[in-house]
Amino acid sequence: MKPTKSITDAELTILRWFWQHGAATARTVAQDLYPECTASDLATVHSLLQRLEAKKLVARDRSQHVHTFSAAASQSEVAGRELQALADKLASGSLSPFLTHLVEGAKLTKKELDELRALLKKGGRGGRRD
Repeated sequence: MKPTKSITDAELTILRWFWQHGAATARTVAQDLYPECTASDLATVHSLLQRLEAKKLVARDRSQHVHTFSAAASQSEVAGRELQALADKLASGSLSPFLTHLVEGAKLTKKELDELRALLKKGGRGGRRD
C-alpha cells in the first residue's frame, strides 16, 4: 500500500466502524454513529467516505442504486502505515526508537515480546536489512 496523507480521527472512526461491522451504506453508518442522523450528519459521513475512498482506504460498490462501502485496508495495514509515517516524521524513518521504547518501557506483554522475538528471528516480513 503506497503512502498517502495521514488519517484524521474522524476518518479513523469510520474505518473502525467498517472493521467491526463490515460493508454498509453511508446512511447505515451515519445512523449508527449519529443517533439523531440529521442531514448534516449524513453529509459529514458522505464527506469522510469520499476522503477515505480517495485515500484508497474505503471501497465503494456501485452495483446497486444505493452504494455500499467497506474497508479496503485492514487495521494492521493502516496501523503499519501510520506508524511508518510517524517514524518518518520523528526518527528519519527508523522504527527502532519505537521498539526500544516499547521494550524498555515494559509496554509489551510476554506474549507480544515472544511474537516480536519470533519476527526478529525470522528476519521480519519484507523489512529493511541494512
